[in-house]
Order: sequence, then C-alpha cells, then structure tokens
Amino acid sequence: MTLNIPNLLTWLRIALIPLIVVVFYLPVSWSGPASAAIFALAGLTDWLDGYLARKLGQTSRFGAFLDPVADKLMVAAALVLLVDKMGGVLLAAAAIVIIGREIAISALREWMAEIGQRGKVAVSSLGKVKTTAQMVAIFLLLYQQPVLGYDLHTLGLVLLYAAAALTLWSMIQYLRAALHRVNAA
Repeated sequence: MTLNIPNLLTWLRIALIPLIVVVFYLPVSWSGPASAAIFALAGLTDWLDGYLARKLGQTSRFGAFLDPVADKLMVAAALVLLVDKMGGVLLAAAAIVIIGREIAISALREWMAEIGQRGKVAVSSLGKVKTTAQMVAIFLLLYQQPVLGYDLHTLGLVLLYAAAALTLWSMIQYLRAALHRVNAA
C-alpha cells in the first residue's frame, strides 16, 4: 500500500463517513446542512485525489482499487441515512437500485478482470452523468432545508430518481458490453 497524498485523501473520504452519520442524527437545526457540507467535502476529495494522482504521477494499483470502494461506501451510507429519515417506497427502491448496481458492476469488473477483459467494462460517460446526478441529489437531500425559499428536497428526489434510471441504463450497457466480449472470445 502506497501512502501518498491521493491515497490519504481517499482514506479521508472513508473516515468522513462516520462523521456524516453522527452529524446527520444530531438533534440540532443545522445537522442537515452540516452533513451535506461534509458529504460535499468528501466528494471534493474524490475529485482532488484523482487529479493529484495524475498530476503528481502518484497513481497506484491500490489507489485505483480504494477510490471506487470509498465512493461506493460514501454513497451507500448516505442513501441508508436518507431512507431511514425520509422513508417511502420510491426512495427505498431508488437506493436499492443504486446500491445493487454498484455491487453488480463491481462483481462484473472483478469477473472480467479474471478473464483478462477488465478494460471492456471501463467507466463510461453515461456513468459520469449518473454519478453527478446522484451526488448532487444526495447533497440536496442531506441538506434538508429550503434555500432562498426553494424546496431542495423535491429537486433532490427528482435527481435521485433520474440517477436511479440512469443507473439501470448504464448497468444494462455494462452487461451488454461484457456479454458481447465474452461471447466474441
């Protein structure tokens, strides 16, 4: 395991998860905005660790493994918090779709790596759009308060449902690409 700035930032993102949970459940009026701010900070470390790894020439196999794990842990934890606090069948279904897809695609990538085809299930532009919608949605839902009279909760839900739809679509694309690759081999 290489300890460099990008990997330390990834570890920081993982360490922020329990802080998000604790702050989210604090019985104070600012718990929503504070947990959203911590989530945003964690998201910033995701961008920054990748940027620094490339800029400083500090990419590593361990970092390439840990970075998506940290992302998935952060998103899953936040979705569980939101389902616990807000409830509802649609929110729970969206959370299950998003978390389930991450597990399925991680398993698919692992399997493809075992058969020497990992590059065939690389991150797509659709996956980046899905991730952006998902992260903005989670931030807005964690925030829990209107801003300048605007209800961010509704916008957050719309974005989360859109992210869940994009999640299913991107999963189908990944599965098709993998099956096509396996059948062609």
